[in-house]
Amino acid sequence: MSAKPSTPPTELVIEAGRTERHYWADLWRYRELLGFLAWRDIKVRYQQTILGAAWALVQPLASVVIFTFVFGRLAKMPSGNEPYFIVVMAGQLAWQLFANTLGNTSGSLVGNAHLISKIYFPRLTVPLSTVGVALVDFAILLGLFAASLAWTGLIPTYRVVFLPVFVLLTLLLALGAGLWLAALTVRFRDFRIVVPFLLQIGVFATPVGYRTDFLPNWQSLLALNPMTGVIDAYRWCLLSEGTVFYWQSLLFTLAWTAILLATGIWYFRHTEKSFADII
Repeated sequence: MSAKPSTPPTELVIEAGRTERHYWADLWRYRELLGFLAWRDIKVRYQQTILGAAWALVQPLASVVIFTFVFGRLAKMPSGNEPYFIVVMAGQLAWQLFANTLGNTSGSLVGNAHLISKIYFPRLTVPLSTVGVALVDFAILLGLFAASLAWTGLIPTYRVVFLPVFVLLTLLLALGAGLWLAALTVRFRDFRIVVPFLLQIGVFATPVGYRTDFLPNWQSLLALNPMTGVIDAYRWCLLSEGTVFYWQSLLFTLAWTAILLATGIWYFRHTEKSFADII
């Protein structure tokens, strides 16, 4: 009886420069790992907590109450045709998605140090996987906003169909800044403290608690903040037709997003090879 032919050994070709040329194809090949990391982060997000997913509402609701009291009651800022807390909630939707994505992305590499130091995979997978958690929190808050609209008897206009476009814009803006911060945090752990501090300050430098279309003299200055265009866009989509959209602020946001995303990917890829040695 003749012996069964053995399987020919797998040929491993080490090709100089292959990683650079095939990086984006490798990123697609590792999409299952990206999905696994995202699902893992979602599962452990509120694990062993008493309130569970309700924590996704506690912090934004506290901010809505504070901003409504400060800007609506004390400062007597106008709110248009909507109750003031609806105006604040629309702004909080945008800020919550941006802040969660930026915060999760910036600390993602250090938080997965055990994985990065052991095996090879495109490191960009790690910060991208954190977007899933931010989207889940955003969906929970969006559900509460929809319930609030129903409770107040307000109905969004046709412009609500543009909301997914501005959600994508928010994610790209946060990812662009987040890639810079994720790569810098690997080398300088100070950024783990700096990022939450910047987000605490940023919420007060961003028109989350008031409408910019009632401040025409300040709109040009406020537009320099890339989140102003995003928040104005959310309110344009979700509030009544009386909401005026300052398109120049959106142009600033688009320019900021393109610059941060392009340079963020470049810097991340430039420093990626050293992550496993430093982290």
